[in-house]
Amino acid sequence: MYTASDIEVRAGGRTLLEGAGVAVTPGKVTVLVGPNGAGKSTLLKVLAGEIRPRRGGVAINGLDLKELTPQRLATMRAVLPQSVHVAFPFSVAEVVGIGASGPQLDAKVRRVLARVDMLAFHDRPYDRLSGGEMQRVQLARVLRQLGEGVPPGYLLLDEPTASLDLAHQLMVVRLARELAGEGIGVLSILHDLNLAAMAADHMVALRNGRVEAAGTPAEIMTNEAIERIFGVASRTNWAPDTPFLLPQGLQA
Repeated sequence: MYTASDIEVRAGGRTLLEGAGVAVTPGKVTVLVGPNGAGKSTLLKVLAGEIRPRRGGVAINGLDLKELTPQRLATMRAVLPQSVHVAFPFSVAEVVGIGASGPQLDAKVRRVLARVDMLAFHDRPYDRLSGGEMQRVQLARVLRQLGEGVPPGYLLLDEPTASLDLAHQLMVVRLARELAGEGIGVLSILHDLNLAAMAADHMVALRNGRVEAAGTPAEIMTNEAIERIFGVASRTNWAPDTPFLLPQGLQA
């Protein structure tokens, strides 16, 4: 289990998180949802160890995150941020293999590139790719990193579908479900609630730095909850196994 509990984060005189928490379970997909500025990315960064909270704690497999070296933590979890800047003219394969070595590295790189539909770009210069292609290469990179560690590993994804076309958005959802089936604990931030409902075993909705609701997609995606969290009137339906919603109008 990978947990953050009673997290408080303040910056610039603002409270970004207040008493927030989340638990990521091996073999399950947890999705963070909520409006812009709700604290989703901040909570993910606290989990990742990038932000030290003012209050609260983070533990991974029973170990306090503060006691782990960056090298040890990197073998236990991998993080895909919203954007990654690559300053040097690396190839796609070199970006995916960053930080790793060994005789089987190219085979590992090819396997993860295939999983994100980028194997044909193996030797392509990274800086010649589109934004969506770069995002898929970075996803392959964190998958390769995760494969170097000791299971169960954890994968933290910050808006992994943001720059992707529809087919590859669905690929990310399918991949998240596959990874959970392999025993990996997945946490993802998703803005598209319909994709979130397809991906998630568990959803956590944040609003104003607090956990507003948590539960299964069926429990979170109700007309009442969506209006309370997002200020949007909606109508939730089912097709066929997960709820979906159509926005109706802004709350007065």
